This record gives sequence, structure tokens and C-alpha cells, in this order.
Amino acid sequence: MSDLLERLRGRGWRMTAQRRVVAEVLNGEHVHLTADEVHARAVARLPEISRATVYNTLGELVSLGEVLEVTTDKRAKRYDPNAHRPHHHLVCARCGAIRDVHPNGNPLADLPDTERFGFTVSDVEVTYRGLCPDCAGA
Repeated sequence: MSDLLERLRGRGWRMTAQRRVVAEVLNGEHVHLTADEVHARAVARLPEISRATVYNTLGELVSLGEVLEVTTDKRAKRYDPNAHRPHHHLVCARCGAIRDVHPNGNPLADLPDTERFGFTVSDVEVTYRGLCPDCAGA
């Protein structure tokens, strides 16, 4: 479970009603919502929240390093509150469902020195693609 609200409070982030609602919408496990999905869920909780406020809040959360901006295909960017635990993504090639995965091992160690071409590698992004159970059964 994401601890986004606790992290933001710990940082002393000014928690307006609008910011709180956006953080609440993003809080959880395997959350990868588009900005429009965040807005729709936020409006259900706080009808007066504007699309601009949602977009600005998402931008602030990304800038703070509290939310990851995830692009797994040519679809809209998604926002992932699981920013403080290294993980990869499992993506359904048909419906676009995304799950966080935490495989064993160190992907940096899996890249041989001969394949680094002199790069100092600081980060790895791995995306596994396939069909989710719903799409595989269809």
C-alpha cells in the first residue's frame, strides 16, 4: 500500500483540500492513473476541483519525487505513487493494465560491463509485456 499521504505530511507539504483529494485518489497499491482518471475521481470527492489544479498538483508531486510519471506505451502518461520502492512494471498489451512487480535480483548487475559501452548506469526501467488474465481469457 502506498503511503503517499503520510510522506507528504512528513515533508510539511501544504495540504489544501484539493491537494489532499489528489493524494487520496493516488494512494494505494498498483495505482497507475492518467491525469484525466485522477481528475474524474477527484471530482467525485470534491466537485469544484478543476482540471488545471489536478494537473498542477500532479506536476508538483512528480517534481517532489513523491509520484512517478510512467509511460509504458503511446498512451497517456500515468502517475504511480510507489516512488520510493524500486520496482518494474507488468503491462497488458491489450487493455493497458499495469501492475508493479518486484523481481528478485539486481537488474544493474545483469548488464555485463562489455554491454555498458562506458556508461555509468544509475537507473534501470524494465517493462514486462503480455496479456492480463482477463484479456488472455477473452
